[in-house]
Amino acid sequence: MSYSGWAELLAGGLITGGIYALVAIGLNLQYGLMRIMNISHGEFLMLGAFATWWAHSTWGISPLLFMPVTFVLLMALGMAVHWLCFRQVAARAPNVDVFEARSLMVGFGLMFLVQNTALLMWGGDLRGYDYLADPVQLGEMRFTANKLVLFGVALALSLVLIALLKLTLLGKAVRALMQSPTGAQLVGINTKRLHPLMFGIGLGLSGVAGALLSMTYEISPSMGEPYTVTALIVITLGGFGSIAGSFVGGLLLGVVEALGMYFTSPSLKMLLSYAVFIGVLIWRPNGLFSRK
Repeated sequence: MSYSGWAELLAGGLITGGIYALVAIGLNLQYGLMRIMNISHGEFLMLGAFATWWAHSTWGISPLLFMPVTFVLLMALGMAVHWLCFRQVAARAPNVDVFEARSLMVGFGLMFLVQNTALLMWGGDLRGYDYLADPVQLGEMRFTANKLVLFGVALALSLVLIALLKLTLLGKAVRALMQSPTGAQLVGINTKRLHPLMFGIGLGLSGVAGALLSMTYEISPSMGEPYTVTALIVITLGGFGSIAGSFVGGLLLGVVEALGMYFTSPSLKMLLSYAVFIGVLIWRPNGLFSRK
């Protein structure tokens, strides 16, 4: 393969990895802060994709202009889901281990509820639309414009969130809760306000990822589940509770998949991801970027 061919292959992996990172950051924010392993995370990505498709197909609204609306809608829905479901489970769980197990079961219930509701509303057919589908030449590489926009927005949002967590007072409170929930509460951090807000932001990021995917790929009610699995693999790569690790892990997994599919077969994509997942669990269970 020529130099430009390698560059295009790696760039394609980074574009895919950008979405992986955005989805994984939202899920890791929920688990690292609240110990909620939200297995239904990808279904809200699917809702974001369908909301964007519906707005574009019905009213001709640009997906990029509708993206902030998608974020706000999914964030509000996430806060409602936390208040109706996970807050109640947390109040009745005797300890963190029981809460994690029960929240996992709640997540499975939400996954089937949201997916089947989408099937009733939109059916099982693939949906899609054309948006910024013209090719763009970058040197000797060629990509469709919508994929470059996808990568740019995903990268920007991920970096902005990481910066907010490191530089703002709210971010310091979130990181304190991730490191020591008891200690954070002792110094006056209000978990009753912070937990639903961060859960909502996590689902808002998932909705934005769905909006970006709707610009480049066909969507369906079953599209979310694979992204939940991929997000779990990325979190394992980067370390549970590490937002920066999820960002780097997402990009890394995208590149590994691109190279693996080139040297083997595209049909082995998930097999490659699971192989990475198992390998990291065996040799680096705390994540590739942990200090332990």
